Amino acid sequence: MIPETDEPDPRRWRALAVTLTAGFMSLLDVSIVNVALPSIQRGLGASPAGIQWVVSGYALTFGLVLVAGGRLGDALGRRRMFLFALSAFVLTSALAGAAVNETMLVVARLLQGVAAGMLTPQNSGLIQELFRGAERGRAFGAFGTTVSLSTAVGPVLGGAIIAVFGAEQGWRWVFFVNVPIGVLALVLALRLLPKAPRSTTRLRSQLDFVGIALLGTAVLGLLLPLVRSEQGGLTALWWLPLVAVVVGLLFVLWERRVVRRGGSPLLDVRLFTETPGYATGAAIGTVYFAGFAGIWLVFALYFQQGLGYTPLESGLVVTPFALGAAVSATVAGRLVPRLGRKLTLVGLAMVAVGLGAVAVVAPLVSAELTGYAVAAPLLVAGLGGGMVISPNTTLTLDRVPTRMAGVAGGALQTGQRIGTAIGVAVLASVFHVGIDSPGGYEAGLRWAMLTAVGIVAVALSLAVLDLRRRPPRPLGGPPSRVTTSSTPME
Repeated sequence: MIPETDEPDPRRWRALAVTLTAGFMSLLDVSIVNVALPSIQRGLGASPAGIQWVVSGYALTFGLVLVAGGRLGDALGRRRMFLFALSAFVLTSALAGAAVNETMLVVARLLQGVAAGMLTPQNSGLIQELFRGAERGRAFGAFGTTVSLSTAVGPVLGGAIIAVFGAEQGWRWVFFVNVPIGVLALVLALRLLPKAPRSTTRLRSQLDFVGIALLGTAVLGLLLPLVRSEQGGLTALWWLPLVAVVVGLLFVLWERRVVRRGGSPLLDVRLFTETPGYATGAAIGTVYFAGFAGIWLVFALYFQQGLGYTPLESGLVVTPFALGAAVSATVAGRLVPRLGRKLTLVGLAMVAVGLGAVAVVAPLVSAELTGYAVAAPLLVAGLGGGMVISPNTTLTLDRVPTRMAGVAGGALQTGQRIGTAIGVAVLASVFHVGIDSPGGYEAGLRWAMLTAVGIVAVALSLAVLDLRRRPPRPLGGPPSRVTTSSTPME
């Protein structure tokens, strides 16, 4: 870990640009593959089950290792973990692009998800280490821009790559594009990321292997039925979430036992009870992603299947959301030290209004005019979305002790991945129920958007409660008293 000093690292902003570029690639691969699925089917002759695993396998392994990846960064040093995980991501991207059959592609995607899950928590951890006070809000603003853009531009970029390289082999370049960018990021990271002092503590004593197994089982039990929902996973695997709850309780009891004995827990559960704002912020993030992340699948199905748009046209329609999110996330990062949770409230309200307007407007106009009709509502929703992610991340992680920044960021993003899986499953189900009704695709879109508005409203309620219970405070104050052992720190 990098020791805290009064003098900030002069390379911090360049280092942040490098790490966010790598983070952008890993998050982009969650959504960019969706538009490449028909190309993969043509190129490899993949089965529907294999195609589903190309998408869901990445999301599954990504979510499984986030907390463990954050803990490894805390224990080994975030620079070391970043370089290792980025190297693995580049190699597995190349393996996916070079796949000669369905099995090879699925295995490559599973491994790529593991690499991404190890890589992503290092971003928030490095921000905690390199930035203080108002600068930290700006850094998290850049991080929020990255998250918003990577989610929203995936369909556009994927459609453009398929259009350039052709429907037969274009899918390979969806993966190959990561290789030159990743190699360049590796070279720059070696030069710019600050080195951590070599730890004298053995890694085995710092890692909670029982905790890793218990948490991994609990997350798997929650995610697997959700990512397999379109193949009947919620029906066939209905019992897994019950197992996940039981294992999750065992995990909490085990982590408390580790703390009492003075060990190093995987995730000190006191983080949720003794760090101001962490539990509420994590809940807001999880619920918001449940309402926000699933809309991209609904839009892709509505515009491509319902209205006959090409993948590129479908992606371009939602570009106003991406542009709005990019602008507002950057601005919100600068304003969060002054406005705090109020930014989240305004952002969530704008998302709800924008998606509600899409639900009303889109079914009323012709297919040719739909893209123009939803541009303004999506811009409003995007401006709101950028005001949610970066301020909420800043406020949630601000008082986390630096030595726990990686695992705290990993836990926060695990909640976001679970929220994403829930949102995709729920909104897709609502959309398909609407399609089967007399209203067809228009009804499906309307019902799905209104469901998303309802979920976002729950996140808004949590933000209101947090603001009423916890008045605004300056950022960069003293961290919480949570420690990774039985003795208090800082």
